[in-house]
This record gives sequence, C-alpha cells and structure tokens, in this order.
Amino acid sequence: MNQPMRILIAYDGSSGAEAVLTDLQKAGLPNDVQAIVISVADVCLWPTSTPEANRLPEPASVKRAHRKALQAVEEARALAAKASEQLRTRFPGWNVAAEGHGESPAWAIIQRAHEWNTDLVVVGSHGRSALSKLVLGSVSQKVITETSCSVRVARAGTDPGRSEVRIVIGVDGSAGAETAVHAVAERPWPAGSEVRLVAALDPMMATAVEWVEGRATNERAWMSKRIENSVEKLRASGLTVTTVIKKGDPKRVLIKEAKRWGADCVFVGARGLRGIGRLLLGSVSAAVVARASCSVEVVRSYE
Repeated sequence: MNQPMRILIAYDGSSGAEAVLTDLQKAGLPNDVQAIVISVADVCLWPTSTPEANRLPEPASVKRAHRKALQAVEEARALAAKASEQLRTRFPGWNVAAEGHGESPAWAIIQRAHEWNTDLVVVGSHGRSALSKLVLGSVSQKVITETSCSVRVARAGTDPGRSEVRIVIGVDGSAGAETAVHAVAERPWPAGSEVRLVAALDPMMATAVEWVEGRATNERAWMSKRIENSVEKLRASGLTVTTVIKKGDPKRVLIKEAKRWGADCVFVGARGLRGIGRLLLGSVSAAVVARASCSVEVVRSYE
C-alpha cells in the first residue's frame, strides 16, 4: 500500500508565503497527502528546566526578552493555523496540521523535514523584510542546499485562471534529470497540461558527453536520443510533450525558455551530468531558483 505524500509547507504570512498556497493548486499534487504548515519565529527560546532553587535571578531585561520570544512563537502558531485552514478548504482530502517554532528559520525547516521524513518542502521565493521576526525568503536557498528531499520554491503564477499547467523540465541526460521527469510523470495533472523538455548545450556538454561515451560524439544527436524515453514516459501519463535543445548557458536557457513559454513551474534535478568534476545541470539549479519568473522545484529521489 502506498504511503501518503508528506509535504512540509513553510509559511510566514508574507506575499511570498501567500503565493505558496496559490501555487500548490498548480503543483499536480495527489489527494492522499499529509501536510504540516510550519511557521518559524526567528527567536531564541532557552531551556527552562533548571530547578527553581538552583536558578539565578533573571534580570528584568531577560524576562522581557523571553516574554517577547514566547509571544513571537504564539504569533507563528496562529499564522500556521490560519494557513492550514486555507489548505483544508482548497484540498479537502488532505490531512493538515499546523506548527509554530522559535528557531533560526532555515534550520527549523531543515530539521523538521528530516525528523518527519518529508517528501517535499515548499517555501516562498521571498518573505518578510529582514527587520521582521518572521523570516522565510532569506532562507530558501539554504533549505534547498541542506535538505535531503525535494524542495519547491513557489511564485505567484502569471495566469492563475488557467487550469492546465505548463511545466518546463531541465534535462541533460543525467540520472538527476530522469528523477525530475519521473516526479512529473507520477503526479495527477489537469487535462491539457503540457511539458517542455529543455536541454542546453554549452561547451562543457561536449566534454561531458565524450566522458560518458568514451569517444567524441555529436552532443545534439546524443541528447535527442537520451530524452526519447522521457518523452514516452510523460506522454504515457497523458501530458502533451515538446522538446527544446539550444546552445547556450544552461541557467540562461532554462530561465529564458520558461519565461517565453509562460511556464508555471520549472523542474530540475538536484544533480546533473558530471563531466570532469562539473555538474552541468545541478550547478545551475540555485541560479534558476533565484532568477526564474515562475515556481521552481528541485527534485531529489524519494521512495
């Protein structure tokens, strides 16, 4: 029996976090989901388990700081509860819980994702300002780097009224790219949804292809052959599939093609094709996350 998909959703009440809730409706997610909405107050809560008799008197300033920290955590819990109610309305079949924490936001999200054996972490592309106690967007890159599961960085769509979804998948012939293709193929997308497989051929690609094949090979023909199975797999899932193979810097090609086509999301593998120590796709995933005009999902394998 398949286990429900586990999704950890970071929320701080900002416009970036509101985009998370909207974007989830275009993420192709199943009905069988266990979700936790986590809101993190960027405060320090020190232990209070020391016996009263052995505890030194606390200065008034420390007591005030502690009360403010507790208040910030309560506000975080209230934000998470509010967002969880919205999710229950939008996804009636989901089992949704809410949590508030006091911690460094990035590490709280990373630690909770690890503890819960999360399949997917969802964060906003930007959060409240650095002056706010609730910070989300400033930690999204750290979450992507440090978590062992897939991470989706959500942005508000340009055409929220369109039910079908447009998906770009960055491909380079690697196992990481195949993982991204598999993740898309396994999800229940609305009828009429489209996928565009995008491969970028830069000077390093020829070197990497030669490294893989052990001989000089036409990289465009090699790439076309490598993505045939991906095209078949996606079409078997009911998706309309097109391919684009262009010369250029992978991060620029992916970002430009996603914007030109009006994509709702770009899927990339966490690791790309290795050639002389370089990750052709994986090295650009952070740049795509930072600069794409749509949502980006960095996919890691999960069973």
